[in-house]
Amino acid sequence: MIPPLHRRIGFEIELMAPPGVSRRTLATDLAARHGGQALPVWHHDSELSMVPGLARFLHVTQGFEVTRADGSPLCTLVDDITLVNGLDNSAPAKDGWFRILGDEARLIRLVAAHSDPGGTLDTALDNAAKIWNRPVDLVDGVYRLDDEAGASIAMAAPLTGERERPCEIITPPLTADHAVTLEDLLGPARELGFTIPQEAAVHMHLDGAPFHNPATLANVIRLFAFYREPLRTALQTNTNSRRLAPLPPPLVRAVSFGTPSWKDLRYAATDGELTKFFDVNMVQLFRENPIRDTLEIRILPGALHTEDIINRAALIELLLDRCEDPSPIPEAPTDPAEALEALLELAAEALANRP
Repeated sequence: MIPPLHRRIGFEIELMAPPGVSRRTLATDLAARHGGQALPVWHHDSELSMVPGLARFLHVTQGFEVTRADGSPLCTLVDDITLVNGLDNSAPAKDGWFRILGDEARLIRLVAAHSDPGGTLDTALDNAAKIWNRPVDLVDGVYRLDDEAGASIAMAAPLTGERERPCEIITPPLTADHAVTLEDLLGPARELGFTIPQEAAVHMHLDGAPFHNPATLANVIRLFAFYREPLRTALQTNTNSRRLAPLPPPLVRAVSFGTPSWKDLRYAATDGELTKFFDVNMVQLFRENPIRDTLEIRILPGALHTEDIINRAALIELLLDRCEDPSPIPEAPTDPAEALEALLELAAEALANRP
C-alpha cells in the first residue's frame, strides 16, 4: 500500500529518453492523454565554459509546459545538464532543437524574453537584434549578436550531443493525490522507454512556511548534518548524483550549541556560503523576496515508479514532522547501525504523535 502524503510538495524527477525519443515526445504524449497542450518554454541554466577567462556560460534550452484540458498545469519538462552518461556527445542536433548562450544574466533573460522557444534557430536572435539595432551574424553554424563595440550579447547554436533526451519532470505544488498525479506522469514515460539516468535524483520542494520558525529550521539542519549517512542509507541516495554536499560547518556549529535565533541562522548561512547545491536546499528561506518559498530535499535517488518516490517522501515527511517539535534533535550515535536505528526512531516518534 502506498502511504498518503500530507504536505504541499512539488517534485522534480530526472529521467532519460531512449535514443530517437525526446522530452518533446513525452510532452506531446501527456498533452494528448489529458486533452491539453504542450507549450514550448525556455529553461535557464549554466555550464562550464571552455573560453579562457570565462568561468561559466549561461544558457536557455527548450522545455515544455504541459497543461490539462482546463488549462491547469500538469508538469514542465526540461533539460538537466547533470545528466550526461550514455549520451552521444558527437551526435548532431536534431531538427528544431537549439539553445541560446550568453555570459551575463540580465542580458540572457532579456534575449530569452524576446525569443520564441518554439521558433527556429535562424530567427532566434532576430527580435533581440531589433532592441540593439544590430545585425545577427552567422559564424560556423552559430548565430551571433554583438553590440557596436563587438562585445557578445548572445549566441544561438544547435543543441548537439543528444541534449534533447534528458528530461526532468517538474510538477506544480501538489496538495493531494500525490501518487495519482505522479503515476499519470511516470506511467507514460515508462511506456515510451524512458529510464533512470546514472546520475539521477528526485527532488522534493516543500512549502517553506513551517521552516521560517528558527527552532524548526535548526532541527532540519541538525537532521541533515547529524544523520547525513543514515539518511543516505535509508533513502538509498545515488552516489553518482551531482551537486550534493554536506551542510557548511558554520551552519552546523550554529545549531550544535544552544538555541539559535533566525538572525544567527541567517548569519551562519552567509558565513558558510550557502547555495542550493547541498543535501538540503534552504537558500530561498533566507531571502527577503524568494523566487519560491520552499525547502528542497535533494538526496532522494532517481526513480521511475511512483511507489518508490512516495515511500521515500513519506519518510521525509515524518522526519520533518519531528523537526517541528521544538525539542532539539539529538546527535546520532557513532555506530552506523545504531545511527540508522535512531533515525528510524525519530520517524516512528513523529508517526505516533500524528493526530
